[in-house]
Amino acid sequence: MADTSARIPALGTLLTAMVTPFTKDGTVDYQQAAELASKLVDDGCDGLVVTGTTGETSTLTDEENLGMFRAVKEAVGGRAAIIAGTGTNDTAHSVHLSQQAAALGVDGILLVTPYYNKPSQSGLRAHFETIASAADAPVMLYDIPGRSSIAIEPETMIRLAQHPNIVAVKDAKADFVAATRVMAETDLLFYSGDDGLTLPWMALGAVGLVGVTTHVATRQFRDLIDAVNANDLETARKINFELQPVVRATMTRVQGAVAAKQILKWQGVLPNSIVRLPLVEPDEAEIETIRGDLAEAGLVFS
Repeated sequence: MADTSARIPALGTLLTAMVTPFTKDGTVDYQQAAELASKLVDDGCDGLVVTGTTGETSTLTDEENLGMFRAVKEAVGGRAAIIAGTGTNDTAHSVHLSQQAAALGVDGILLVTPYYNKPSQSGLRAHFETIASAADAPVMLYDIPGRSSIAIEPETMIRLAQHPNIVAVKDAKADFVAATRVMAETDLLFYSGDDGLTLPWMALGAVGLVGVTTHVATRQFRDLIDAVNANDLETARKINFELQPVVRATMTRVQGAVAAKQILKWQGVLPNSIVRLPLVEPDEAEIETIRGDLAEAGLVFS
């Protein structure tokens, strides 16, 4: 195995999968996106994923995706790694968007497992390798079978790790046995794709988190990751316990982008909590449940 430590700063250890702010008329608010990116980096993020799942990429046009990459890079480029969400279930489309993102100078691209098509493992490998070969940027694979319906099997991931541009994995399937094998046999950098499992993932060997709750508890997650890296397990456990109600509020009550935008609005970070259909804003019952979780964590908003 190669020494991966030198590559960790290039992608960061605490990455927020950013929401995409919208104006009241539903257009992308690039100024708000830039301001949010700056706040997240000021609060401890050393990487940002732009227009991933939480960024509502599936309802953005290519021009809007590229506009978000550009806005965030202009705001915080050089201070944090910018990872562009360019994966779709169409290989040719993914190649085009990835090449355009790379031309803007992003630090990496996030490629989600193709959804809906249900390709074979050979098809997955060909999909990822085709994009990685076409775009001059480091690739983070996004393994999320709950949304894509298929997982990247360990054998496939081990094969993909041989590609020089494929360097990292955002894992949202929590198969720790499979991940252990891949970590043991490759130099892929693993990131927790589940906010509530950051501590066990890092104990296993992951280098950090790509999170959503990190919008609203950035400094606490920064402290958690730093504590693990300092081998201070007692502090890491304490922070992990404190974060659990916030993770519930952001990740389990409604879709992550919906919850994150609502809480950011309460915090005064965003002027509204608008999402695009088919997502809708939380109803009153959902709002009360989210408020209850946050109150348990000592966070109360008017």
